Amino acid sequence: MLMVAGAVLVVIGLLVYSGALSWFGRLPGDLRWEGEHTRIYVPFASMLLLSVLLSLMAFVLRRLL
Repeated sequence: MLMVAGAVLVVIGLLVYSGALSWFGRLPGDLRWEGEHTRIYVPFASMLLLSVLLSLMAFVLRRLL
């Protein structure tokens, strides 16, 4: 199980490195404000999407195991 989790993390890392996931973090619900000396970023939509995907994966794993 640990090896599978590591392999999944490697694949996700490769996708991020290659730019295939460049849309993540720039969704319409993500708030970004840049002032003269400050930069604030609140990724509401991205974290909501990530939470739904992780919950779905946990549900499927519980059903399979």
